[in-house]
Amino acid sequence: MSSRIYVVAIGLALISAAPLGAHHSFTATYFQDKTITVEGDIVQFLFRNPHSFVQIEEQTPSGPVRWSIEWGASGSLAQQGVVRDIFKAGDHVVVTGSPSRIADDHRMRLLSIVRPKDGWRWSGTYQ
Repeated sequence: MSSRIYVVAIGLALISAAPLGAHHSFTATYFQDKTITVEGDIVQFLFRNPHSFVQIEEQTPSGPVRWSIEWGASGSLAQQGVVRDIFKAGDHVVVTGSPSRIADDHRMRLLSIVRPKDGWRWSGTYQ
């Protein structure tokens, strides 16, 4: 009987530890001491947990570049007035954030976002 309890205890420990490995460190992924600004059109807004993402397409002299911009969790953003349908594909936005440590990834962690056509802006905090 004691070996069965031991096996169950190990199984529960492994299951409960699994989500810990799924979360990453922002400092390991992004330069926290640098910021960049990108301007482009919304391609997609993924309002979800554990992190939401804004996908935008920036027009550059060498052609379009698609950026993946990591934001906060949907629950936290909702408490700050950000809702699932806040953006529509084609909305023009200006985003400032912490750039990825790998420049070719075209990723950043969102610090602020502005939609110039109506002045909507967010520069809240992560919880």
